Amino acid sequence: MKLSNKVALITGSGSGIGRASALLFSQEGARVCVADIDKKGGEETVDLIKRKRSDAIFVHTDITKASDAERMVKNTLDQYGKLDILFNNAGIGMPFIPIEEIEESLWQKIMDINVKGIFLGCKYAIPAMKRQGGGVIINTASISGVRPRPGLGAYSASKGAAILLTKALAIELASFKIRVNCINPVVVETPFIEKNIDRSQLEEAKKTMLSTIPLGRLCQPEDIAQAALYLASDESSMVTGLALDVDGGRGI
Repeated sequence: MKLSNKVALITGSGSGIGRASALLFSQEGARVCVADIDKKGGEETVDLIKRKRSDAIFVHTDITKASDAERMVKNTLDQYGKLDILFNNAGIGMPFIPIEEIEESLWQKIMDINVKGIFLGCKYAIPAMKRQGGGVIINTASISGVRPRPGLGAYSASKGAAILLTKALAIELASFKIRVNCINPVVVETPFIEKNIDRSQLEEAKKTMLSTIPLGRLCQPEDIAQAALYLASDESSMVTGLALDVDGGRGI
């Protein structure tokens, strides 16, 4: 198994990409800390893992709060004694809004979750990784951080920041044997879509999205989970500072 005896902490793992990654990581031998603001979803993910006779815990976490980020790392260390993999996956999208119509509160919320959340996860996980002599950090960014679309200014800015923060940390932490990479998905077919697009416009919006993806389909959560597994495993032991596009060719 690719993650045998590893301990992974995955934020936003109560659904979507995070849940798919938690399930895959556990199948590959990892013990998983499921962190999510959605208590029901997080507990469901843990239950799914335990049904497969694998080990997992749930920590109710708001990643924009330093105390919560510190607690999720502490609980992982208290339960498992180490932390090998931090997957900063939790994030938020936005509907298409012209930049002059974006409320300051929405801008701040997007930056808090998509950028500050990564910062706080790293802030409290990195000391543990340094003490144990290494580790892996993976961040969920977006192809929108590379190739923006109109009306997604705040989201694209947050994901661009996530990509550059990934690269900055890769340089800063290389001497500590901590690898840092990020994944740039195209639109992933999860409840994430429905939260940001009016139901009456959903099918038309999907058609528009598909027309921009050369491979002709939306991402599935499992597509991103497989990419995360590669970055978390020793198969990518020489890979750091990478922004891995999993986008069906959208960014070309």
